[in-house]
Amino acid sequence: MTEENWAGSYTYRAAQIHRPDTIDSVRRLVAQESKIRALGSRHSFHDLPDSPGVLVSLDSMPRTVHVDAEAQTVTVSAGTRYGDLATELHRAGWALSAMASLPHIAVAGAIGTGTHGSGDRVGSLAAQVVGLELIDAGGELRTLTDGDDDFAGAVVHLGALGVLTSVTLRVEPTYDVQQYVVNDVPWEFVEAQFEEVMSAAYSVSIMTRWNTRAVQVWLKSRDGEVSLPAGKPATKKEHPAGRDPEGCTEQLGEAGPWQDRLPHFRMGFTPSSGREIQAEYLLPRAHARDAISALRELGPIIAPLLQTCEIRTVAADDLWLSGSYGRDTVAFHFTLLPEPVKVRALLGTIEQALAGLEARPHWGKWFSTSAEDIAAMYPRMEDFRALVGRSDPHGKFSNSFLERVVLGR
Repeated sequence: MTEENWAGSYTYRAAQIHRPDTIDSVRRLVAQESKIRALGSRHSFHDLPDSPGVLVSLDSMPRTVHVDAEAQTVTVSAGTRYGDLATELHRAGWALSAMASLPHIAVAGAIGTGTHGSGDRVGSLAAQVVGLELIDAGGELRTLTDGDDDFAGAVVHLGALGVLTSVTLRVEPTYDVQQYVVNDVPWEFVEAQFEEVMSAAYSVSIMTRWNTRAVQVWLKSRDGEVSLPAGKPATKKEHPAGRDPEGCTEQLGEAGPWQDRLPHFRMGFTPSSGREIQAEYLLPRAHARDAISALRELGPIIAPLLQTCEIRTVAADDLWLSGSYGRDTVAFHFTLLPEPVKVRALLGTIEQALAGLEARPHWGKWFSTSAEDIAAMYPRMEDFRALVGRSDPHGKFSNSFLERVVLGR
């Protein structure tokens, strides 16, 4: 079986991949297999989705989007991509509070790895979840809702608890967003007024290559007001990595629906650069300046392998394996050239520079942080391990990544 991730930088491994088209067929498949894992929209950059047995893709399953207007929730089939969900929600007069940079990602995989957008008061995509439906190791359909004992441990799930079939998310009335890009913002301004820069709009991202004296700031406003940082407002559409901006969402302050502004990239286009390796580290907000200082010193080493680095903020949550568990977060996301040997060496250097700053790596992207160090940064790691032990005592959904990095076996 050969299935590449979307960026062409990893080939997933399994004996076989199945594409069932009904819930009952997924249940039978899960019940009969001794080793099985779910494969989503192929946005993981390493062996997290791999299976020593078979993989199940939900690509052929019916797509469902059901809004409960009274509860202000939407229940969506787990394999649905955020961009498709957003289109249906907006059409019905509803919206999500956050989107990731790429709308191409599937709901189950995005929440399962703690993927996020940006905003001081905006939680990760997983923080929007209020209900889960999954097929457990016995092939039975289970439902978990916010308030259940295991719920906070099951949302950022890493595929360890079963095959998700649907997810229920909070929604709100639809709204418009205006997006601005400001070039040539001096680093000195950013470091001196980091809090002011990141709170200048509903969602703010800083783009840098770490080898210049200035950065680019992306601002997304819900009320039409932004506090533009020092710099030069862009007069033409921009791309985070300096490429052709056709595939980017609309900018220059033109108001439009939330789903067409909160992501950086548009559905129907190859996002980012298309050929890349990604890494990301999520730190306590209080360590932002120390991390920036450390990474600026590494600028000459980082820049030759970097396409762009994005700095974002994420609000704290209570989800056990979320990168923002228990703390407001600043995230440093690296889009790197597809040069594996050099990138691995660089990440080791970056992680050493961030040592002591509680840098949790993104579960779906590259890192070399040890399992011991990762466990020490997640206060509920032992609780998650116990949850996996109860839910999947024979390791049906386990694989090398989980054993090596998460379960400590």
